[in-house]
Order: sequence, then C-alpha cells, then structure tokens
Amino acid sequence: MGLIVYLDTILVPLSLFLTVGYHTYLWHNFKNKPSNTTIGIDTLRRKTWFLDIKGGDDKKGMLAVQSLRNTLMGTTLTATIAILIVLALAALVNNAFNAAHLILNNAFFGSQSTKIFALKFGSAALFLSISFFCGSLAMGFLIDANFLINSCGEFSSLPEYTQTVFEKGFILALISNRMLCITFPLLLWMLGPIPVWLSSLALVWGLYQIDFAGKFTKCNKQSLS
Repeated sequence: MGLIVYLDTILVPLSLFLTVGYHTYLWHNFKNKPSNTTIGIDTLRRKTWFLDIKGGDDKKGMLAVQSLRNTLMGTTLTATIAILIVLALAALVNNAFNAAHLILNNAFFGSQSTKIFALKFGSAALFLSISFFCGSLAMGFLIDANFLINSCGEFSSLPEYTQTVFEKGFILALISNRMLCITFPLLLWMLGPIPVWLSSLALVWGLYQIDFAGKFTKCNKQSLS
C-alpha cells in the first residue's frame, strides 16, 4: 500500500509540474524572444498579414474570412472532442469505479481508493471543461474578427481593436488545444501513475519539437528582420 500511495503522490504531481513548467518556459520565450518559438513567429506573421488584409480591397477581405474559417473549424473540433470526453467520463464513472476494484487491483495501477478515483476523473473533467470554455471563447472572438475585418464606413472599427480581437481568438484557440493535450496523460491515470509520467515526458518532448523548431526559427529570423 505504501508503494501505491508513493507512486500516485509523487509521479502524478511531478508529471503536472513538468507540463506546466514547460508551458511557463514557452510563454516566457514567447513574450521575451518571440522569434525563438514557432508560436511567436506565427504571431508576427499574422500581424503583418492582418495589416495587409485590413489595408486591402474587398477581395482581400474575403480571403481573410476564408483563412479564418480553417482556424474556426479546428477550434470547433477541439471543443467538440473536449465536451464529448467529459460526457463520456460522466457516463462511465460509476461502472469504471466498480470495474477498477475488480481488474486494476495491482500496485502498477496505483491507488483505487474512492478519493483518488474521484480525483482522477475530476481533474480530467476540469481540464477538458477549461479546454471547451477557451475553445468557445476563441470561436466567438474569431467570428467577431470576421465581421470587424470586413466592416466599412461608419460601422468600421479601429484597426488596433480589430487586431486585439483577432489575436485573442488565436491565443484562446491555442490554450484550448494545449489543455486538451494535457488532459490525455490525466486520462491515462486510470491505468496508473506510471503511464501518466511516461506520457507526460512524451508530450513535452513532442511539443518541444513543434514549439522550438531550430532550423525553422533560424530561417524565419532572417525573413522577419
């Protein structure tokens, strides 16, 4: 029993600390050295693209709507997956609790006590709910950005305000996607704390390869300078 409690109380918080620490490091680089991250480079490119679209004609406005549609579709998919998993967890929690005591009664699968079991499902549901909430907000901001970009005459808004709404939509979409990614290691907690730790290491390694692409960054530093 001591080993079970030890694994759950050490590996799971360590996994969360690793994931949160990585995203804190990513956010620090994004704010201070945006050209070192793919997210920062994409943000700089979006600003240039936005100014070009806003200062263009109606054809460019239509291009903006079509370009934002892809992001809207991706954000909608993320929010849909998040809420479907939450509903599935709510439907399966009772049966899973009964089955866990019969099948997963082993030190490898960690503690199966009532409090730990509730924490497993509760933490996953919390992260998924945040993902759904951020995704819903992102869709609202991106839809508003569509209208603001194409507004004209007395109904047109300031470019700075439109760009702020535009960027908020993309940032919230990114947060929604990352919260969904963080949830998958928590879902593996059903199989024990060891899969949580291993999947967190794999997740951070994969995200690092995406967020800090060295060759890609060097090429774009020259184009953005």
